[in-house]
Amino acid sequence: MASRTFTPQAIARDAVRAGYAGTGARPETLSRREPLMGGSCGITLVGASAALLDATFALADCLEQLWSRFVNDSDITRLNWAEGRAVDVDPLTVRLIRAMQSGCELTRGDYDPTLLPDLLAAGYSSSAIDPRRVTRLPESARSPGDLAGIHIDGTTVRLPRGTTLDAGGIGKGLTADLVCELAMNEGAWGALAEIGGDIAVCGQGADGQAWRLGVEDPLNPANHCAVVRLGTGALATSSQRKRRFTTTAGEHHHLLDPRTHDSAATRVQTVSVIASTGARAETLTKPGFLRPTADYLAWLPTVGAAGLVVDHTGALAASENWNLYR
Repeated sequence: MASRTFTPQAIARDAVRAGYAGTGARPETLSRREPLMGGSCGITLVGASAALLDATFALADCLEQLWSRFVNDSDITRLNWAEGRAVDVDPLTVRLIRAMQSGCELTRGDYDPTLLPDLLAAGYSSSAIDPRRVTRLPESARSPGDLAGIHIDGTTVRLPRGTTLDAGGIGKGLTADLVCELAMNEGAWGALAEIGGDIAVCGQGADGQAWRLGVEDPLNPANHCAVVRLGTGALATSSQRKRRFTTTAGEHHHLLDPRTHDSAATRVQTVSVIASTGARAETLTKPGFLRPTADYLAWLPTVGAAGLVVDHTGALAASENWNLYR
């Protein structure tokens, strides 16, 4: 039998559940949406207080200030301009960098957060919500950088000179993970955090069962092309249709091919991945734009994930284990 940790939060939560079980009533569900990370953030909590909902949004906003390349004094900006010098950062920034390294290793380099110079060259230098906020890099910045060469000692981080980082999608996925962690640690029955297309869930859903999550149809965003049920884990969707830029070299999107240093040349429109965490799911979407679809979908179950790919005609292709979540 699996062991269980009896924390004060878990004991209190079980006591409240016992009370609800006696009456047949359901706990209150609280939900809110706010602008965040170039898009919006939606958080839903089951069996939690309004104060805890406020706290989850405060955490999400804090992480944007730590990780945004459009914030001049963020940890990411300070690291990118350190020119090889050591920088003291927040412990959660260390967790972000570790997740970046794990994602790059897992995908054999298909996911690479050191391509920021290429991203700026593709036209994504200004904030999508405030064009006055512009990312600038030192002249030493090179793409790709040396992700494996990053030195971490506690909360002190040293990037090799020329290496720069972009939190991008993994920052959104990890933020969703951390919001759910906070909510559950503080006694919520269940939590859902959706940030820019990345969704993390845990605990009891709003209807008392697993969370019901929709995958947006890229050709008709008002509709869903699939709906899944998920108890604890994450669903991340990456799209080449939502961050597009026109330069003198033509039209580009933000999903880069590390081998060409340019936007991925693909007819795939969106890739959705179910995995254990938002950070992991986000990194696992990237190979879907770079590898043959059949090979990619056969590979995902071998790394503990399931996936859905939508092409330019709207045709869907799924991994063999995708139906386990329907």
